[in-house]
Amino acid sequence: MPTIQISLNGEVESELQLAKDTMTIGRKSDNDIHLDSLAISGHHAQIVTILNNSFIEDLNSTNGTYLNGSLIKKNVLENGDVIKVGQHEIKFITISAGAEDNFEKTMIINTAAIGMQETEGNKAIDKSVGKIVAEIASSDSGKTSQKIAKIRIVSGANNGKELTLTKVLTTLGKPGVQVAAITRRPTGYFLIHIDGGDNGERPHVNNEEIGSKAHPLKNNDTLEVAEVQMIFLFE
Repeated sequence: MPTIQISLNGEVESELQLAKDTMTIGRKSDNDIHLDSLAISGHHAQIVTILNNSFIEDLNSTNGTYLNGSLIKKNVLENGDVIKVGQHEIKFITISAGAEDNFEKTMIINTAAIGMQETEGNKAIDKSVGKIVAEIASSDSGKTSQKIAKIRIVSGANNGKELTLTKVLTTLGKPGVQVAAITRRPTGYFLIHIDGGDNGERPHVNNEEIGSKAHPLKNNDTLEVAEVQMIFLFE
C-alpha cells in the first residue's frame, strides 16, 4: 500500500498510508489529509488510487498543485514524487516499487495519435478517474476471467492491428478527446466511460452510446473510442 510523507520547511510532520481509493487534501477539517495553512484551499487536491496506480489531481485550488516543481492538473504518481501544496511537501512512496505487482499496471493506448503503442501510467489522463475506482471496487477481490480477449483496429492508419488485453484495466483513446477503459472481471470484459472531452460524449458499442455504468462486451462487438473503430474479440 502506498504511503505519503508530509513535510513543512524540510521537517517531516507525519506519514500515513493511502488507505482509501480517494484521499482529499485541504485546509478544511473534513479532508483526509488536513493541512492547516492559509496558502492551501479548503479542498485543494486529491490522490486517487486505482489498482496499483495513484494519481494526484488539483481541485481548482487558488494557488495550484505542483508535482516535482511543475504546476499540474492531474498526473500519475511514481515512487519518490514530491507534491507541493502551499508550503507543504508530500512525498509519495510506494513499497511495491521494483517488486512484482499483484495486478497488471494501468496503460493508456492513444489509438488516434500513437497507434497501438502502449505507455504505462500515461500522464495525460484528464478527468473522471473516480468512475473507474467505483467500477473496480465492485469486482470480486481482484479475481479475473481466465479467457483473454483482444481488440482489432478497423479504421484509420492502424487498420488491422491487434492488441491482446492482458491487463486487468486497459485504457483506450486520446486524452482531451475521449478516453474509455476495458476491465477484465470474473464475469467477462466491460467497457467504462472515463472522459468525453469537451462534448462529454461516451464511447459507442454497436453504434449505440454506452451509459454511465460498465457496459458488458460480447465477441465481435464493434467499439468506437476517440473516433477510432475496433472489434472486440473474445473467442
